[in-house]
Amino acid sequence: IRDEESGYDKNLFCTPKHYEEDLERVFIPHGLILDREMQDMRSHHIVALCVLKGGYKFFADLLDHIKALNQNGDKSVPVTVDFVRIKSYC
Repeated sequence: IRDEESGYDKNLFCTPKHYEEDLERVFIPHGLILDREMQDMRSHHIVALCVLKGGYKFFADLLDHIKALNQNGDKSVPVTVDFVRIKSYC
């Protein structure tokens, strides 16, 4: 995501009620990630960084998708996994 990227309006997505007050924008929607071609990443090393508490489900799904691509593709994408915990989002 480029620094100048403004993301997508949160009203374009179905958001759980308990996140409505905390969520301002969506930067990368789930479908956009699934539509991206991982073939372009074959020559890169991915560093996957999960923000704990809020991002674990998305992170697990993303890693499962990469794992499936690695198992079914002609080449594997090397992945390093790490986790961070953020004290506050404000």
